[in-house]
Formats: sequence, structure tokens, C-alpha cells
Amino acid sequence: MTTELDRSPITAVPTNVITGFLGAGKTSTILNLLSQRPAGERWAVLVNEFGEIGIDGSLFRGETSEADGVFVAEVPGGCMCCAAGLPMQIALNRLLRRARPHRLLIEPTGLGHPAEVLQSLSSAHYRGVLLLQKTLTVLDARHLSMERYASHPTFRQQLAIADVIVANKQDLYAAADYEALSDYLKQCGEANVSTRITREGQVALEDLAGAAGESFEPRAQHTPKDNPILASELPIPGCGYVTAVNGAEGFESIGWRFSPQRVFNHRRLLRFLQSLKAERVKAVFITDAGIFGYNRTADSLLEHPLDDCVESRIEVIAERVELDWEERLVSCLASG
Repeated sequence: MTTELDRSPITAVPTNVITGFLGAGKTSTILNLLSQRPAGERWAVLVNEFGEIGIDGSLFRGETSEADGVFVAEVPGGCMCCAAGLPMQIALNRLLRRARPHRLLIEPTGLGHPAEVLQSLSSAHYRGVLLLQKTLTVLDARHLSMERYASHPTFRQQLAIADVIVANKQDLYAAADYEALSDYLKQCGEANVSTRITREGQVALEDLAGAAGESFEPRAQHTPKDNPILASELPIPGCGYVTAVNGAEGFESIGWRFSPQRVFNHRRLLRFLQSLKAERVKAVFITDAGIFGYNRTADSLLEHPLDDCVESRIEVIAERVELDWEERLVSCLASG
């Protein structure tokens, strides 16, 4: 039944953008923040993914629930600011109506354009609805010695809009990484930005509070496919799975959705995931040993049990997609 509260205008929702390049730890940072959510508050998370399959929503839902006050929506298929932000606006409007949140966290894809996202959130459409607070940019300081990261325009844009820089994965840093971080921030003119050096995305709730900076310059608007039908929306055919590919910003992605009746052999699946040469792997799988979420970077493969998932899904981002990955993945099925 609709109450007066349900019909009242949604106003001044504290909103934070959590951005960062591939594998920096954005999802871990958001999960850490969700664990600090004040009792009785409803929080909403809008997550954007480079690929069309949509994994992060399943990972979040596997560890949180609407009954606990956490509401999640996804914008898969590339940067959410495409087409004047229409996909983002539709997903965000629905999420706000469903959650009526006390706080909104937005995670753009690591290969997206966060300045354009901020521009959309600052538009007249959301004026009075959203209260933009600090933007957190998560990075891995070890990548600063790699030209393909340090000079990537998206990486630099993420730093340029940061109100707080989260140097994550501190436990893996060498002494030279701290020096590289300091030098790089000076070089980019970001030396005075608040910086947190941490591990596993452990930042304080207080880091979200405060007004967002105003200095961001969007790049030229880019246009997606005409009326795209994403793989996340397709019915699963008789073969039992859907495949989707994508590419932009110097990277390629491939992903799969499997019918919930398809169960994976846990042992074979782990071997497959560990063997992938990729920048990023995220997945949720129904296996003969239970339901698990997977998060892989160049450093490690993390596996954690989930309460539930609708179907098995995986997204791989790499410089180049290998032709035999699909055959190898299908061979991990425990039964036909």
C-alpha cells in the first residue's frame, strides 16, 4: 500500500561517485562502505559495467539484500553516460523510486567517463533530487609505473575529478610504489587532494561527506549502438548460454550467461579461472560445491560463497579475447 512517505518528493539524496580503473578495488570499497551503513538507513547502488552481461549487481545482491536496506541496479553494456545519459537516467529513476534512499553510491565502469557521469548527475533533471558529495577515485599505485595505465585518458580523468584518492592494495606495495604515487600526483596537479592509503577498500564513512568539487571537463559526447539489445536482456537459447562481446578504450570484453539449470564442476572451473590471461574477471557461478562469486585481478583470484544467484554469469576484460575461452568454459560444466 502506498503511504504519504512513498508519494512525497525525493529530495537532496546524498550521492557519491566511486570511480577507478580496472582492478583497483571499486567493488570492494563499496562493499566496505555498505558494511558501515547506519542502522535503519536505506542505501542504493547504481553500478555500470563495461560488458553486456552484468555481474556486479549479482555480486552485491549475493552479499546484501533489499530486506537489509540495500538496493542495487545495473547499467551494463559500456559507459553509462552514452546517448545523453539515457540508460543511466532510466535505471537511476527506477532505483530512486524503488529505494527512496538515504544515500546513493554510483560506480561507473573502470573504462567509462566519470566526468560525463557527474555532468549528467548535475543536470537540471536531478537538481534538487540529488546532493552531490565527494567523489572517490580508487587506484592501485603499482600501476603508475605502467605507461598504458598512467597515460590512459580515462585514468587521468578519474584522478582529475577526485575529491578523495583511495590508494588501495597497500599490502602489496613496495617502497617504490609510495614514491611513485607521490610523484604522479604532483605531476598531475593532484598533490593536495585528500589521499587514503589502504587495503581491501577500507575507507571511512566520513570520507563520503562534503560537497563534490566543481572542476570537471567532460570529453566529447560519444554515441552507442542504435537501440542496443544487451545480452543481459536476451532469453537464453536451447544451447544453455548467451555470449556477448564488447570493445573500447583499448580493451576487449567477453561474457556469458548460463541457464540456472547448468551446474559447473567447481574444481574444473577454478582451474579455468586461474588460467585466464586478463585484466579483469568477475563472475557468479552455480557449482556442484555451492554458489560462489569470483573477483580476479592480475594479482589474485578471490572466491567467496554467495547466498543465492539467479544464474551463472562471467565477464572477462582483456587486451585481447582468446578464441578458445568459450570452449574451455563450457567444458567446465558438470552436466549437460
